[in-house]
Amino acid sequence: MPVGVLDSGIGGLSVLQDIQKRLPREHLIFLADQANLPYGPRSLTEVQLFTEGITRFFLSQGVKLVVLACNTASAAALYYLRSKFPDVPFVGMEPAIKPAARDTKSGVIGVIATAATFQGQLYASLLDRFAHDIKVVTRPCPELVTLAERGNPWTETDIQNVREMLSPIIRARADQLVLGCTHFSFLKPVLQAAMTENVTIIDPAPAVARQVERVLTEKHLLADKNQAGKTIYYTSGSADHLRQQMNGLLGELQRDVRELRWQNGKLVV
Repeated sequence: MPVGVLDSGIGGLSVLQDIQKRLPREHLIFLADQANLPYGPRSLTEVQLFTEGITRFFLSQGVKLVVLACNTASAAALYYLRSKFPDVPFVGMEPAIKPAARDTKSGVIGVIATAATFQGQLYASLLDRFAHDIKVVTRPCPELVTLAERGNPWTETDIQNVREMLSPIIRARADQLVLGCTHFSFLKPVLQAAMTENVTIIDPAPAVARQVERVLTEKHLLADKNQAGKTIYYTSGSADHLRQQMNGLLGELQRDVRELRWQNGKLVV
């Protein structure tokens, strides 16, 4: 049985990579809902319906666990999906406030995400639990999603634009930058260039891979030790476009990329 990994675009590939490294025997299905990209400006109800449709498609493929490799989807739909599918294990994303608050020397951390993530109940609870004695500077950066989807090479103009976006965080002298969107993982070189060398960038993807392993272990769902894992990639957009994006981000490889389309709230081949 495979593990399903969903995102609105290519950001979730950063999480997928860490799962592949940590659990090389697992079969994986990655689904990029690029027909509805980006999720950030969408309403709560829309994101819930999109992720419900994707979950139903995953279940038709025999998926044993679903990873919401998208902070916006996690903030908007994780609790909803758990109540809708009580027998399905879900793993979501959350901004890594806890390690940032623990490791800051300046007492200031920066968090970049979409507006939907900042407005969610999950983010508010993280601040309440881990950041009551530090300063947190937040910055909604939907433009970075577009930049990540465009892909490299990054230009000096890109770095200057990112530096301007992050100027409130830079001025506050934050020494930890929390990535609150999986797309941003692919922009770490740009973000580091826009900030300073003594700013630590915290990517939550490795922690999500560890959580997937924990849940599979607890539920006795780990793949057979003799199995070689394989990954199938789906998009609700163009398969050629997704393949081109992956080649640019992950290197030129032969990948099984397939197209789906939305029809009356369902994903069909």
